[in-house]
Amino acid sequence: MTSAVSVLGAVHTEAAERKEEIAIGLIGCGGMMRGHVNNLTSRNSGVVFAHLCDVDPRQMDAISGRIDKFQSSKPKRTLKHEDVIADKNVDAIIVATPHHWHAPIALAALAAGKDIYLEKPISHVFHEGSLVIEAAKKYRRVFQHGSQMRSSPVTEQAGKLLADGIIGEVKVARAWTAEQREVRRPVPDSDPPAGVDYDRWLGPAPNRPFNSLRFHVLWRLFRDYGNGEIGDDGIHDLDMARWGLGDPYLPHKVTARGGRMKLHGHVSEYPDNMHVVYEYPDGRVLVYENYPFTEYGLHGFDNGNVFYGTEGYMVFSRRGAFRTYLGRKGKPGPTEDKAIRTQRGYVEHQDDFLNAVRTRSMKTRANAEIAHSSAALVHLGEIAYRTGGNLEFDPQSQQFVNDDEANAMLTKEYRKPFELPQV
Repeated sequence: MTSAVSVLGAVHTEAAERKEEIAIGLIGCGGMMRGHVNNLTSRNSGVVFAHLCDVDPRQMDAISGRIDKFQSSKPKRTLKHEDVIADKNVDAIIVATPHHWHAPIALAALAAGKDIYLEKPISHVFHEGSLVIEAAKKYRRVFQHGSQMRSSPVTEQAGKLLADGIIGEVKVARAWTAEQREVRRPVPDSDPPAGVDYDRWLGPAPNRPFNSLRFHVLWRLFRDYGNGEIGDDGIHDLDMARWGLGDPYLPHKVTARGGRMKLHGHVSEYPDNMHVVYEYPDGRVLVYENYPFTEYGLHGFDNGNVFYGTEGYMVFSRRGAFRTYLGRKGKPGPTEDKAIRTQRGYVEHQDDFLNAVRTRSMKTRANAEIAHSSAALVHLGEIAYRTGGNLEFDPQSQQFVNDDEANAMLTKEYRKPFELPQV
C-alpha cells in the first residue's frame, strides 16, 4: 500500500465522523448487496449512497433503480474499488464481493479511514483474519462482520435463557447445513460478458480463462474464490455455535471427514458432505455437519444448531426460532416469542453498525475478533479435510503443531499486482 493511504486516513476528519448522515460506498453489487440496499432504503436509516463499485456494470444497474427512488443525488459509479476507498466523501463501505477479495479490500479501506461492514467470511484464508483485526485496531475503524443473526431479537431472547442457566452449562454445540443442492456439470470456457473487467474480477486469484460456472453466484464452488459449503452457509451456523458455547477463541484440535456422497459429476472442488469436530483447550466441543441430500433438514431446520447443556438442550436456528428441552425426560421449555419468530437480524445488524459509526464505538456485535474466531473454523476444518488428518493447533501461535503441509494452507499466494496491501 502506497503512502497515499496514510494521507487518505488523515483527511478523514473528526467532523466527518460526527455527521448524522452517513455517506456509504458499496463494493460488490450482487445479490447480497441488493438485500443491503433494500433494507437501508426501506426505512429512515440516515444514509446516502455516495459511490457504487462492481466489475460488472450490470450489477450496478440492478440496484440503481432502488437507490434513485431513495435519494435525489446519483452516486458515482466505478469498476475499481480503489476509487471508492479514495473518495474522501465516503464515510463507510459495505463489501459484498466474492470471498477472495474480502481481506484485500477491507485492509485498504481500513487504512484509508473507512469504517467497514464486511460480508462473511472475514477472510479467504486463515492468515488474513489476523491482519484485518490489526488494521481495525491500528486505524481505529468500526468493523462489522456479516453475521447478522448476532443482532436478531431471537438470539437476544435465547441468549438471556442460556445466561440464566436454563439448560445448565453448555458443553457441546452442534451446527449443520442440511438442504438439497443441484449438480452443476462442466461447461466450456468462453469470453467474459461485455463490459466486465474480468482481470480485476480475478484479482489476487490465479489467471484462468473465463468460465460462466466460475463467475456470478457459482464462484463459491471453487477454492480460488470461495470457501465451499462450510464457508458459505456453514459460517453462519458455525458462528452461532461459537456464540452458544460462549464464544471460545480458537480450538486446539480439529478432525474432519467428508467426500462425494450425492452430487456426482458436480464441478465443485469441495466435498458435498463434511463432518468436522473442533475441541477447545477447556474441553468444550463444537461439531459441524453438512448433509446435501435432505429436504427435511434436522430438527425441522435446514440450517441450525443444538446447544447441549448439563440440564437440557436448546435447538436454535438462524431462520429465527429456538426450542428448549429440559431435564432427564426432555420436557419442552421456553421457545421464541411469536412476535419475533423468523426474525434474522439483518436490519438490527445494519443499525448496530451505523450507530457505531456515528458514536465511534468499536463494540459492534460482530467485530473483527469475533469474525476471525468464527471464520477460523471454516479454514481449520477445510485444512483438516484436505490433509486427511487429526490436527493439533496452537491458538497462541496460530499455527498447526509439527505439520508443515497444514501450516502452508493457512495462507496463499496472491497474483500480482493484487497482493495484500501493506498496512
